[in-house]
Amino acid sequence: MSSIVFIGGGNMASCIVGGMIARGFEAKDITATAPSESSQEKLKSRFGISATDDNRSAVTHADIVVLAVKPQIMRKVVMDLASALKADAVVVSVAAGISINSLQLWLGNSTAIVRAMPNTPSLILSGATGLFANELTSQSHKDSVDQIFNAVGYCCWVESEEQINAVIAVSGSGPAYFFRILEIMQAVGQELGLSEEIARELVSQTALGASHMAKVSDSSPAQLRQQVTSPGGTTERALSTFQQDGLEAIFRRAMTSASQRAEEMSKDFSD
Repeated sequence: MSSIVFIGGGNMASCIVGGMIARGFEAKDITATAPSESSQEKLKSRFGISATDDNRSAVTHADIVVLAVKPQIMRKVVMDLASALKADAVVVSVAAGISINSLQLWLGNSTAIVRAMPNTPSLILSGATGLFANELTSQSHKDSVDQIFNAVGYCCWVESEEQINAVIAVSGSGPAYFFRILEIMQAVGQELGLSEEIARELVSQTALGASHMAKVSDSSPAQLRQQVTSPGGTTERALSTFQQDGLEAIFRRAMTSASQRAEEMSKDFSD
């Protein structure tokens, strides 16, 4: 089994580690780094893994190094540990806005690098992750990275690094879009006379059911929508209102803006 080190032990690292343990990874093969003793002890007690505050010593024998620190400190963290990496290690970054070019500059041009963009439902093993690798990343590296992110949901490889920005706009930021819709639907349900508890349960269960139908059905989302839309009925009236008020245009602008912001962040951190 590969030796895996997480640089940073925050929420995303913890959810990935938790998924890995739940899927049968050995705790003895996993190490996480965290700056405080309390954070280290929490990681040890929760997952049974090793934990330390020494990034350099942690990565010395690691086959896979997952960079899970904030973009603002990524450069310093990476440059501090670069010379301690094994020559055949693969480095995986889960930070938005940090390009492979930047990582290569900080790590050296001979390092296998993967950009990963998971999302917060990974916390409940229902995540969606987009992946892109540089040319130095072998198929063996990719297979190992697949195992990690398949442990917390669905993962896929995209054809270009630019498509990672599309992944961010669709699934990276996507949970927040759905949460906002749920928030609005619950509020309107309460305005129409439902209790907070009932409105919340109806909305969340409807979202869960619709999502599951979209996931398992051979029908497209458009076909599923048409199946529930009777001519002259309540659903048709609601959907017509969405159309008249420009819902599709709003989503297009919002998701395009998210993708553009991801590109801006890559430039911000490219020094």
